[in-house]
Amino acid sequence: MTDLPARTRVVIIGGGVIGCSVAYHLAHLGWTDVVLLEQGTLSCGTTWHAAGLVGQLRASEASTRLVQYSTQLYGRLEAETGLGTGYRVCGGVTVARTPERMVQLQRTIASAAAYGLECEPLTPAQAADRYPLLRTDDLLGAIWLPGDGRANPADLTQALAKGARQLGVRIHERVRVTDVLLDKRDSHPRATGVRTDAGDIEAEYVVNCAGQWAKAVGALAGVTVPLHSAEHFYVVTGQIEGVHRDLPILRDPDGYTYVKEEVGGLLVGGFEPEAKPWVAPDQLPYPFEFQLLEEDWEHFEILMDSAVHRLPVLAETGIRKFYNGPESFTPDNQFLIGAAPEVDGFYVAAGFNSVGIASAGGAGMALAEWIVAGEPTMDLVSADIRRFSSLQGDNRWLRARVAEVLGLHYSVPWPNREMESARPQRMSPLHEAIVAQNAVLGTRNGWERANVFAPLGVPAVLDYRWERPAWVDWCVAEQIATRERVAIFEQTSFSKYLISGRDALTALQWLCANDIDVPVGTAVYTPMLNSRGGYEADVTVTRTGDDAFLMVSSAATTVRDLDWLRRNAPSGTAWHVEDVTDALAVIGVMGPRSRDLLATCSPDDLSDNAFPFGTSQGIRLAGVTVRATRITYVGELGWEVYVPTGDAPAVYAALTAAGEALGARPAGYYAIDALRLEKGYRAFARELAPDLTPVEAGLLFACKLRTDIDFLGRSVLEARRAAGPRRRVVSFTAEEGTAYLWGGELVRRDGEPVGQVTSAAWGASLGSAVGLALIGPGGEATATLGWIQAGRYDVDLAGRRVPISVSLRAPYDPDGHKVRPDEGEGRR
Repeated sequence: MTDLPARTRVVIIGGGVIGCSVAYHLAHLGWTDVVLLEQGTLSCGTTWHAAGLVGQLRASEASTRLVQYSTQLYGRLEAETGLGTGYRVCGGVTVARTPERMVQLQRTIASAAAYGLECEPLTPAQAADRYPLLRTDDLLGAIWLPGDGRANPADLTQALAKGARQLGVRIHERVRVTDVLLDKRDSHPRATGVRTDAGDIEAEYVVNCAGQWAKAVGALAGVTVPLHSAEHFYVVTGQIEGVHRDLPILRDPDGYTYVKEEVGGLLVGGFEPEAKPWVAPDQLPYPFEFQLLEEDWEHFEILMDSAVHRLPVLAETGIRKFYNGPESFTPDNQFLIGAAPEVDGFYVAAGFNSVGIASAGGAGMALAEWIVAGEPTMDLVSADIRRFSSLQGDNRWLRARVAEVLGLHYSVPWPNREMESARPQRMSPLHEAIVAQNAVLGTRNGWERANVFAPLGVPAVLDYRWERPAWVDWCVAEQIATRERVAIFEQTSFSKYLISGRDALTALQWLCANDIDVPVGTAVYTPMLNSRGGYEADVTVTRTGDDAFLMVSSAATTVRDLDWLRRNAPSGTAWHVEDVTDALAVIGVMGPRSRDLLATCSPDDLSDNAFPFGTSQGIRLAGVTVRATRITYVGELGWEVYVPTGDAPAVYAALTAAGEALGARPAGYYAIDALRLEKGYRAFARELAPDLTPVEAGLLFACKLRTDIDFLGRSVLEARRAAGPRRRVVSFTAEEGTAYLWGGELVRRDGEPVGQVTSAAWGASLGSAVGLALIGPGGEATATLGWIQAGRYDVDLAGRRVPISVSLRAPYDPDGHKVRPDEGEGRR
């Protein structure tokens, strides 16, 4: 019988590379009273059959930094523990067969420059010099990433485990967790330990690092962990002449394949376009230790044929071993990390989508710091488990979605790619109406929404391309309608919370950086900041009564917002937060004739005097009592109208019919994005992030620093303001009228990399690409106004330099006359 301790501070479930990394990093932070439990032996689940690739460059700066940390850690672990990790920097070659892929690789080079990584273009001949086995006659080019490497997954896991043990962590193998112990006496449950087949362990914190078993472990605690297993195939060949330990990693994404050296031969794997999900997460077999699934040569054929085409030597090489090892994937191809919103003291790190070895060091460090600090210490928004709701925990939905996600792993990563599987999931009461208007639908947090409206009779589909797509013309028409007449936006997917109670104002004054103690009927734009002064949310709060408020946030952040409000309210707060997202539809009526349109359907006074900007009132609209808030995210006179869902179709129909005489048209989220960028309005998770404060964002006006009212993050924000920003969000317009930008492009100042485009679109009012970028001089220097104004700027558009004009002021209507005449600028 295993001699388990009766209690510990932290219990970690899962002895793969992720669990061992969390244990290692907790110990290095001084938390050594840690027990790690593995149902088999270390690395026996998914880790042992991982390919072991360590590619540093990722889709965002935050995720790239995590992998960079992993490489630093792996490079020093052997000296620290005496155990090898198999980590070796060998470089990587990625090749392109198509023009679309070449554009992607050129954008990759620019992203590497933005993150300070080495990456250089290669001709096909130069690629062959780096990788002599390569067939190049059908290649257009390639890139070279000298920092790429590989590690031995099992050895890396053992080294992390030894490093943790050396500091006092106890690791118990062959102990299976059968339940998570919960204290449900308070309003919110808390994890208090685990039940195992060898006895119970009390713990302050439970950490779920169970790999593809993580969903089932989460279910024990009532926590949604949205992942599903899929079969992942690769083969290992016999020895090949010319293959050596320092042969680079080869990626041929147009052929769905990757290749690395393996004991003098080659490991050949890939991500086939039609993936093969495995059993449901609650049906995973036990035991399943160092096991593989049956060979499936028919399914692997597309990968093998592609690999033979790229490396002809494979046609003459024998196969030593076929690996079919299941691993877990998430609905959006980003891993899951963080504190579970459903249960206090329960943390998750799982669903690594075939990049677990590369991510393990950074992810383990990030989660350990989160546990110790009580909140994230860095920007983890893209991986935060709170981006999903319980809806995304359905196994049938996950099976369909994960098959698509895995199949897209090596597809061209179009910036506006919409998932096609497992839809629809959530529909507003206006869904049928916008479909009848020929909406091109996208999804956000499961909501079906109109991206843009195609002309009637034209197929309502997106075309994916790097250059200007056909749908931009439809979007331009919507922008023009908004700027010149009036447009109607279906925005029901907004997250909406009713906040009430004796201490509601006290709580909001602490949680919100802006002053919420305003007259009833006033709407306040405000950030919610973390203890580092960075953004946790970007919301509007409307005071609807002395002790009642309506908070409106983005569609994607419902779970995150509600969790943040609960965790960070002052102790003993007497207040109530109710999610009314599904109870209220939202119709945006925006444009210079928005007042005229509303007036045709309402008997109420909507004049400037009766209904000033930034106020909210109950009005009658098409015979229905609604809440109308005069506010805008597009930079024009307009109202957001909040309608009970049952009445929404009638109100929308009345507005649509009345709008015909005014030239109104329906408009979608692509138009909103372009219009807000012309006005320089920021968006959470793009311009606004947990590592960025209102100082860098240029939004200090939305903070109550002129008052003596304390709020979360205030002291750090004041210090940052005094020191000056090292980076700054700026508006820009492209000086070349034909350039089409997507976001993510490298920004140069006087020829030197200084930042990256955070958002971009085609601005119809400006007749050019417009966007926001985060730039700075680097090092300890600050991004002063003088530094910003003194430079000449361009963006790297797939290897071509496009000059841009940069400003701290909005390119369109910088003084805000369109929003509220004679009152200055207003925004949400």
